[in-house]
Amino acid sequence: MSPATTLYRGREGMWMWVVHRTTGVAIFFFLVVHVLDTALVRVSPEAYNDVIGTYKTPIYGIVEAGLVAAIALHAFNGIRIILVDTWPWALKHQRALVWVVWGLFALLMIGFLPRHLSHVFGGA
Repeated sequence: MSPATTLYRGREGMWMWVVHRTTGVAIFFFLVVHVLDTALVRVSPEAYNDVIGTYKTPIYGIVEAGLVAAIALHAFNGIRIILVDTWPWALKHQRALVWVVWGLFALLMIGFLPRHLSHVFGGA
């Protein structure tokens, strides 16, 4: 297959496909861990408290910020995909919509990260 016959050729659409799948898998694994650690309360409340205690470290605070980033990016890109699949005008402007997704993501993270990281590292 020659490069001319491929759909994306490394453009924004292909990279957003990769980002969407990657964030989806990351969110799935978070949900698996979340269900397991929550179920631990039935088995042993002490073990549950120990696990929850480990989540209050700075490393998990950074992981938590990554989770928020993955959810936000996955959600904004999902809306872009719905628009592209539903309306022809969105298909014609999908490159611009990719940059809208990144802009919304950046705005959300600029608002979220300072406050979150101040709680993680400053104890505020």
